[in-house]
Amino acid sequence: MENVFLIVGLGNPGADYAKTRHNAGFLLVEKLAADWKCDWTVEKKFRARVAKADRSGKRALLCQPQTFMNLSGETVGALANFYQLPLARILVVADDADLPVGTVRLRAGGSSGGHHGLESIEQHLTSREFARLKLGIGRRDGLREITDHVLGRFDAAETKTLEKVLERASKQVETWLDAGIENAMQLNGVVDSDNEENKK
Repeated sequence: MENVFLIVGLGNPGADYAKTRHNAGFLLVEKLAADWKCDWTVEKKFRARVAKADRSGKRALLCQPQTFMNLSGETVGALANFYQLPLARILVVADDADLPVGTVRLRAGGSSGGHHGLESIEQHLTSREFARLKLGIGRRDGLREITDHVLGRFDAAETKTLEKVLERASKQVETWLDAGIENAMQLNGVVDSDNEENKK
């Protein structure tokens, strides 16, 4: 199907996981849906919440898989097959514990970095060559065991930074849609809270 672009925010469904660090992808697509004034519907055949928007002649599908993180690829694979999407029209938004809070990094492909949601998507798409936008959530004291951290909620200082991160990341997604990934990658970096308004 021509001109359909899929933007997937990764996270876990349910109130227990709402606004946790691991749900940064959910938070971004929720912001985009609000900004674009599009409504969420539950699409059971995809096991997902989906919001549809028309932007500059393109149909953008915002998606929150409802499979839980480790099975995200089931939803993404089903949507990609249904809409016959080439990899170049798929963008996945995920948290990244190896990036400091305040960092946004868009890449055209690459490693999952041990992120189980990305691993599942790579498995179902049988490729790593899809765009991924990583939002830094940091890591506590350099520990490798980070389950409690990623499933915890942002503290007050992180929440203030997160607002700026979501602004920058939203602009990256819009630039990806409107002008391509190379232009969107120009917005990679660490959000400067004091100067972020100047980047809009």
